[in-house]
Parts: sequence; C-alpha cells; structure tokens
Amino acid sequence: MHFPKIYNTYFLAIIATIGGMLFGFDISSMSAIIGTKQYIAYFDNPHGIIQGAIGSALAAGSVVGALMAGPISDRFGRRDSIFFACFWWLLGTAVQVSCNGYGMLIAGRILNGVCVGITSSQVPVYLAEIAKKDKRGSIIVIQQLAIEWGILIMFFVGYGCSFITGAASFRTAWGIQFVPAVTLMCGLPFLPRSPRWLAKVGRTEEAVKTLAKIQAHGNMDNPLVVAEWEEITTQLAAEREGQKGWRKFIKQGMWRRTLAGMSVQAWQQLSGANVMTYYVVYVFQMAGLTGNINLISSGVQYALFIVFTSCVFFFIDKMGRRPLLIYGAIGMGICQFVVGGVLGSYGTYVPGGVGGNLNVIVKVSGAPSHVVIAFSYLLIIVYALTLAPVAWVYAAEVWSLETRASGMALASVANWLFNFALGLFVPPAFGNISWKTFIIFGVLCFGAAVQAYFTYPETARKSLEEIEIMFSPSGPVPWKTRPGDSQLEARIEAVKEVQEGKGFGSVGGVEHFETSGKV
Repeated sequence: MHFPKIYNTYFLAIIATIGGMLFGFDISSMSAIIGTKQYIAYFDNPHGIIQGAIGSALAAGSVVGALMAGPISDRFGRRDSIFFACFWWLLGTAVQVSCNGYGMLIAGRILNGVCVGITSSQVPVYLAEIAKKDKRGSIIVIQQLAIEWGILIMFFVGYGCSFITGAASFRTAWGIQFVPAVTLMCGLPFLPRSPRWLAKVGRTEEAVKTLAKIQAHGNMDNPLVVAEWEEITTQLAAEREGQKGWRKFIKQGMWRRTLAGMSVQAWQQLSGANVMTYYVVYVFQMAGLTGNINLISSGVQYALFIVFTSCVFFFIDKMGRRPLLIYGAIGMGICQFVVGGVLGSYGTYVPGGVGGNLNVIVKVSGAPSHVVIAFSYLLIIVYALTLAPVAWVYAAEVWSLETRASGMALASVANWLFNFALGLFVPPAFGNISWKTFIIFGVLCFGAAVQAYFTYPETARKSLEEIEIMFSPSGPVPWKTRPGDSQLEARIEAVKEVQEGKGFGSVGGVEHFETSGKV
C-alpha cells in the first residue's frame, strides 16, 4: 500500500521522535512506581543489586538494540528500522504487564530496551539527514523534548495509578506504554525515507526528489538543493574509495569522530544527571520528602526538564555545541559537589533505611534539605540546557554518510553501557557510600568539560559534509573552531550564477542530478 508523504521537517521530527517518547515512558514507568507500597509489597522490597538489575535492564536491552541498529538501518533504511523497533516494544510491554515476579519484569524491560536502543540511535540519524544545516540542532532537540514529555506524562500516569490498590496499580501504568508505540507505527508510513540513505543505496532519482521536497517544496532547480546534492554525491564517492569494515571507524583520522561520538554519549551518563531522573524519589527521600509530596516534587523536576530544554530549541544553533557542552558540564559538577557536600556534612545515618527503604540510608532536614532539593532542581535545569539535548545532536552530526548509522549505533552503545553500569551501581552506592556518590559524579563532570575543550570541534551551522573536514587530520584544532563559517552558501551562489548564465536545464533539475548522482 502506498501512503501519501508529508515533507514538513517539523512534522517529520514530531512523528519520528515519538521513538524518544518511548524511552521517557519507560524511565517514568519505574521512577513513579518504585516508591509505592504496591510495588514494594509485590516485589518484596527490592533493593541493592536486585533493584539495580530492574532499573538497568532497559539499558542492557538497549545495548543489544543499538548493536543491531546500524546494520538494520543501512540495509532497510532509517525509517523502517524505527518501525521494526516498535515490535520489540509491544512484546516487552506485554511481558511487563503480565509479570509474576522481578524475573519477568527484568525480561520485559530488556525487550523494551532493544526498541529504545534502535530508536535512540536511528531517530537522531534520520533527523540529522533531513534537516537544513542551520536548523539541525533545533530539529534534533525535539528528540530530547519527546523523551522529557514521555517522562512527565508517564510519571503522572504512574502517580495517578498509585491510588489503585494491589498489583493493578503498576500493571495499569505499564499497560499505558502500548499507546505511544502504536501511535508511532501509525505515523511512520507517512514519513519519507532519508534522501542521504537513498543516495547511499543508489536510488538516485528518489533521493533527489525527496531532498527537493524537504528543502524546496519539490523544486529540483533550487540552488540549495543543487549545492547540497553535489556535496552529498562528492562526499559519498570519496568515502566509497576509503577504508572498509571496522577500519573505517579508526583509519584516516576517523578515530577522532569515533572518540567524539562515543565519548559525548558516555559523558551524558557519567555526569550523573540520570541519577536524578531514575532515582529522584530516593534523592528526595534523603531530603525528607515522603509520600505524595515526594512524587509531586519529582514531577516538578520533570516539568522543569521540559521547560528548559524547550529554551535550547531557540539558541542551540546560534550559540554552538562546544560552549554548551563545556560550561554545562562545569555547572553540573558544581551542583553535584554541593548536594554531596551537604548530605555528607549534615546528613544523619539511618541504618534501617529512610521509611524502610534500604536504598536510602542518609537523611537531612531543615535548611540542608532545602539546599539538596534546590541544587537537585538546578542540576536538572543545567542538564536540560546543555548535555541532555546537545549530546544527542553532536553524536548524530560527527559521522560520515557511510558510517552514520553504525557510528551513531556505536555512540548509543556507549550511552547505554554506562547507563546500564550506573543503573546497577547507584542503588548499591546509595546504600554503601551514600553522599560520596555525588562527589564521584562531580569529578566526572569536570573530566567531561576538559575533554570537550580539547577534542570536540564546533559543528553548528555547518553541513554534514563540511563537518568531515573539522575531524580530518588537516582540520583546525577544536578550541579554535566556531559556529558557522560554512562554504555551502558560496556554493549556492555559484549555482545561482551558473543558472542565470546558462538556464536551469543545463545545471539544475533532473538532467543535472542524473549526471552528478552516479556514485
């Protein structure tokens, strides 16, 4: 069946990023539930490594999904790989809803993770390949916003379900996760394929028409379309003469891109902000918040997440990636040190766990508790303005066309490996080293800032093909790069001059593309 296609870039982004919303739903399907009496009673008060295994199961499945994503995306396309991922989500959600113990719960979350591993790596690739260079950052930010809306919606669904007695409480909340997956599957057939993927697999005419419809309302003579197509075909031809297999991620300076793509995703996790996302209920218990007040306060955090990530949409392409990554990591490090320092200086040890929760063994009250809450909120605000959205944008930009699908999959593997490790580490860490956990994350944040300064060149307002030059052995040192300075405008002007001098048919249009499109 042939479905009509919609080519508005923002519409494409909104539909595609429902894949990110799945990730957000799964985060809150645990964070809103783990502190409820129904969950604790049914699963026999899981704590330490057991709760860590439940929390990190999604990340374990996501590693598998990310490893699968590259070959699937290269073979079947970005759009169809996202559709394929949805089947894993439906299966995993069914297992979670019907679980009879934490073993089935872990299995269901692993299956959901396979879906998230594929969508988290391929949705940014799809968005990067359809967006104009001066809007690419804001378009990919929609992915992070979708994650956050998923977190917020599911958190309050979980909060509402907490008033249901017995196991129906969490089963109902987890069953709601079917809705976004079905919505995504209904919307994907109306999205076009990535024009860069079409060029990569030799479907030249379709690639040109799709590029023109996305960028210029179908006008294949548009100078932007002509110039961008020339960039794509020239770069693709050069890449095909390069290294093959795993060597293409290492040789000829590619190691710089591999390091940048994987490390920026790793630092997003090692910054410790997701501790506040997954286990914010525990952190606020340390600050003396309990019951509904704790849950509502946690929900406020997720609302702040959305508000401040929405702000990034308007300035990420103007300010650039480097300042946000560097200063964001420094700001988060300061917040981690303050939270850890206050808990360490003013905290009271509670051997039996705060409220019987063995994952929370230290508690503060009075003014120190207000400081912990305030800087927990501030940490999320800084994260929402910087590493949360920018890490996804940067990781999607740094790869060449030949390596983008598998490269972004590698970057996602780094993200999910550390997500998995931290999911296992944090509950036992809260139970054993308590406030020192935040100090560790603070040190790691400053490490992220140092690496970003020395190894991440600026990519904002440059075409994907121009970014290749930034990472080449002859490229500029990262700390001397800045947003813009794109040569694409000059190429567009050159195309205009030729078109005005010789007429559209000899340079633009199908005739031109059939010649330059043979790669």
